[in-house]
Amino acid sequence: MDIRNCAKCGKIYAYDGQKLCLKCRREEEVKFQEIKKYLYDNPDADIKEVSDATGVSVKKIMDYLRQGRLQLKGENSKIVLECENCGTRIITGKFCDRCAEALENKLKGATGLRSTKLKKRTGDKMYIADRYRD
Repeated sequence: MDIRNCAKCGKIYAYDGQKLCLKCRREEEVKFQEIKKYLYDNPDADIKEVSDATGVSVKKIMDYLRQGRLQLKGENSKIVLECENCGTRIITGKFCDRCAEALENKLKGATGLRSTKLKKRTGDKMYIADRYRD
């Protein structure tokens, strides 16, 4: 069992892949639901207004947007979120659709190159790794 200190309160807890203990995660979820409800009721609010009304820091609200847990109303939103690659305005996440697709294609290409190199093996030898991959 892996034991760690909670990143928020410092208490010891059984690590389960999360940086926060169960109590702090529950508190975070309550705050997240407050933000979500406030944005639902006030879709034209700016980030400072949301922060003041909910008591949650601007940084934490931006983290929720970057994680994809919150989504802005659209292009007319007062909260500005930009693609980390090209700077285009986005409504959630870290990348715009175009940059996300380009990144995905690069990753697919990188894995595709690896598999074609393995498949070009010639000779009389049998390669077990290729047998299970196909």
